[in-house]
Amino acid sequence: MARYFDLHPDNPQPRLISQIAEILRADGLIAYPTDSCYALGCRPGNKEGLDRIREIRGLGSDHHFTLVCRDFAQFGQFVHLSNALFRQVKAATPGGYTFILPATKEVPRRLLHPRKKTVGVRIPDHLVTQALLAELGEPLVSSTLLLPDETEPATQGWEIKERLDHVLDAVIDSGECGATPTTVIDFSQEEPEILRRGTGDTSPFE
Repeated sequence: MARYFDLHPDNPQPRLISQIAEILRADGLIAYPTDSCYALGCRPGNKEGLDRIREIRGLGSDHHFTLVCRDFAQFGQFVHLSNALFRQVKAATPGGYTFILPATKEVPRRLLHPRKKTVGVRIPDHLVTQALLAELGEPLVSSTLLLPDETEPATQGWEIKERLDHVLDAVIDSGECGATPTTVIDFSQEEPEILRRGTGDTSPFE
């Protein structure tokens, strides 16, 4: 059974944040709200957690997982950014974007795109997620909580708890979450490629 955490959206309770971080450190898998929609998340070193995400979502081995980072200092440990690209990406974060970039050697091989050696990264604009990332001290490996054969992500924590109680270790609820995933922009080539239009405005990258 998944533990259910009801967190205040503006002032998340430190005691509960600490308990969720301990579940993650024990290689748990959680559902949590972001500034775009609900996501599944685990620690980068949690291989079983990645397999569980793939199983829940029905994903193939070539799926791009996202490293959800607290800030640019953490962001920069995992991806290569030119100075020009740094300014462009920084202007759009935190926010509803996922950027696909060449990965550094800090990224576990299992998280890399098998051919491109890239990884998705983002910095969310969500107080609960930020509090959890600060407490955890490392990124979350994440994927949008979109179930197979469904066109829209779940938006309510209690609904996720009911539906996925048997396959998750914790569900965070901080009020209704959006149903639109992030905008995904691939910077692994010379020209940026918009792979998905979502919550982030694409005009600065077109």
